[in-house]
Amino acid sequence: MILLCRPEELAEGQSRGFAVDGLKLLLVRRQGLVRAYENRCPHRGISLEWVEDQFLDTSGSLIQCATHGALFLIDTGECVAGPCAGESLQALKCWEDEQGIWLRPA
Repeated sequence: MILLCRPEELAEGQSRGFAVDGLKLLLVRRQGLVRAYENRCPHRGISLEWVEDQFLDTSGSLIQCATHGALFLIDTGECVAGPCAGESLQALKCWEDEQGIWLRPA
């Protein structure tokens, strides 16, 4: 188990990036649930954020690739618009308790 952050360090509707043992990942909290994905666009294999910890589109309802604008559903990681439509972000196993948000290593 790897502690990523305390629960209060990821507010509702926000995203954060992390690097753990060479793995770049992102967390997003939506409707109280935390989702974790590898920070890697399936189209170009590059990081998604345009500014540190900024992974969401202007509405805050989709994950957006800063390079070419692909849009991904927060709940599933599926690309719904852009050059990788139909592909998905790689989901990672995480969970939250009162002490923090945790990543389960592969």
